[in-house]
Amino acid sequence: MQRFSRVLTALACSALLGAAPASAQGAEFSLGGGVSLPLSDFGDVAKTGWHGLAAVGFKPADFPVGFQVDGSYQRFGSEDIGGLDLDVSTQLIMGTANAVYTFSTAEGSQFRPYLIGGVGIYNAKAVGDDVPDGLDSETDFGLNAGAGFDFDLGNLALFIEGRFHNIFSDPDNTNFIPISLGIRFGGGGS
Repeated sequence: MQRFSRVLTALACSALLGAAPASAQGAEFSLGGGVSLPLSDFGDVAKTGWHGLAAVGFKPADFPVGFQVDGSYQRFGSEDIGGLDLDVSTQLIMGTANAVYTFSTAEGSQFRPYLIGGVGIYNAKAVGDDVPDGLDSETDFGLNAGAGFDFDLGNLALFIEGRFHNIFSDPDNTNFIPISLGIRFGGGGS
């Protein structure tokens, strides 16, 4: 897992350092974070959490579909089970590759709605003082889909988005929705 964390950190650092030169090529770098809502069976054992994310995207000029690769760190507290107040949280580190469809808007519009979806790899681990010994992390594949919008402010944009994530974990799938607020740099304008 440390190797996966190092790869995500290296990706975020290279994207940050290359954001200005990449903007001329149409690439953009995004940073954000927000609240994460556990759903279904996962929602029975996890509390609402938080997350941070970094992404690198590319959208060809005059084409509505682009691509985005992102990494995210999620943290969910645990619900009290049987009246016990245990120090156990769920940590998710994930990377996804996505297609992004941007809707056409009026020329000069600062508001750009989009749809996003793709595949990812998710590493889940229980962390905290009360985690039983021998409980290993688990890495699984998953899918995500969502929607959001950018609000252009010249060379940067604010974005808000929500995505549904379905991790193919055993014995039941893990589902959650992160709602993210952040900024985008580069992209060479819209």
